[in-house]
Amino acid sequence: MKYSNIGGQAVMEGVMMRNGEKYAVAVRTVDKEIVVKTDEYHSLIKNKKIQSLPIVRGVFNFVDSLVLGMKTLMYSADFFAEEAEEELEERLAKEQKKAEKKAERLKSQGKEEEAGKVLEKAAMEAARERENVQGRTAKNAKSEDKKEDNSLMMGLTVAFSLVISVALFMMLPYFLSRGLRLITDSEILISIAEAILRMAIFLGYIILISRMAEIQRTFMYHGAEHKCINCIEHGLELNVENVRKSSKEHKRCGTSFLLIVMVVSVIFFLFIRVSSPLWRIVIRLLLLPVIAGVSYEFIRLAGKYDNRMVDILSKPGLCLQGLTTKEPDDSMIEVGIASVEAVFDWKRYLNENFGTHYELEES
Repeated sequence: MKYSNIGGQAVMEGVMMRNGEKYAVAVRTVDKEIVVKTDEYHSLIKNKKIQSLPIVRGVFNFVDSLVLGMKTLMYSADFFAEEAEEELEERLAKEQKKAEKKAERLKSQGKEEEAGKVLEKAAMEAARERENVQGRTAKNAKSEDKKEDNSLMMGLTVAFSLVISVALFMMLPYFLSRGLRLITDSEILISIAEAILRMAIFLGYIILISRMAEIQRTFMYHGAEHKCINCIEHGLELNVENVRKSSKEHKRCGTSFLLIVMVVSVIFFLFIRVSSPLWRIVIRLLLLPVIAGVSYEFIRLAGKYDNRMVDILSKPGLCLQGLTTKEPDDSMIEVGIASVEAVFDWKRYLNENFGTHYELEES
C-alpha cells in the first residue's frame, strides 16, 4: 500500500474527495447524471509552520474537516431541495385534478356556487405553495447573500455539533459515573466506570445511526469512497471492476479517528485525576484539543505505514467501519471515481509508485 494523500467523505447521494487544498464533490442527481464540482479549500490557519507541528496540526485538521464536510454536505443537499420542488408540482397537479372532478360532481348536482368555491380554494392553496417555492428560489439567486448566510449557518452548525459531541461523549459519561459515589469512594473505580460509559455511549450511537434507513445509502457512498482510495493505493487501475473488489475499510477513516479519540480520552482521564469536581470538568475540556491532536497523529501514522504493529492497532477502527460503511453498487462506485479523477492524477501516481506505464495527458 502506498500513501496517496487523498481523503474524503460521503455526502448526500455522492462523494467528496480532497487532495491538498483542492477538493471535488460528485453527486448523482435525480436524472441519474453525475455532476462534479471542483474548488479549493484553504485551512483556517495559513501559517505553514503551525500546520506542520505535531499534535497542533491535528486540531486544525479536525476543524477543517468539519467545516469542509458541512460545506460539501450542504452543497449536495441543494440538489434534492430541487427534487422536492418538482415533487411539489406533481402533487399540486394531482390535487388540481381532484378539485376539478369534485367541482364537476357539484355542478351536475346544480351546486354551481360550491363548485366555484372548491376550485377557488384549490387555486389559492397552489398559489400559496408556489409562492413559497419562488421565495426560496429568489433567495438562492442572491449569491453573495446566500454565501454569507451559508457561511454563518456552517459556523453555527459546526459549533453546535462540537458542543453536542462534547456534551454527549465527554461530559455525560462523567456526570453519570459520579453517581457511583453513592456506593464507593474509589476514584479508580469511578474513572473505569466513566471509561466504560463513554465507550458504551459512543458504540451505541454508531449502532443506532447505522440502523437508520436514511443513512444506509450514505454509508454505501462511504464504502465507495474507501474502495476508490484503496484501489489506487494498492496499485490497481481506477475502474469499476477493480474498485468493486477493493476493501471498503480504510485506516485513515473518520470512524477510526473517532474511536481513537474515545480510547485516548479514556487513557488520559484514567491517569490525570484531580480532587476538585470543577477542575475535573475544566481539565476534560482543556484536554480535548490535545486528545484530538494525538488521535490525528495515530491515524496519520496508520495511513502512511503498513506493518504488523500498525495493523493490530488499526484493527478495532476497521471493525467499527463495518457499521459505517456498506457495499456500494456500481453507480455509486462511478460517482466515487468521478470525484477522485477531478482532483487526483491516479495514472501519474501509479506510474511513480508502482512502475506502471500509463500514457499521461499533457497539462
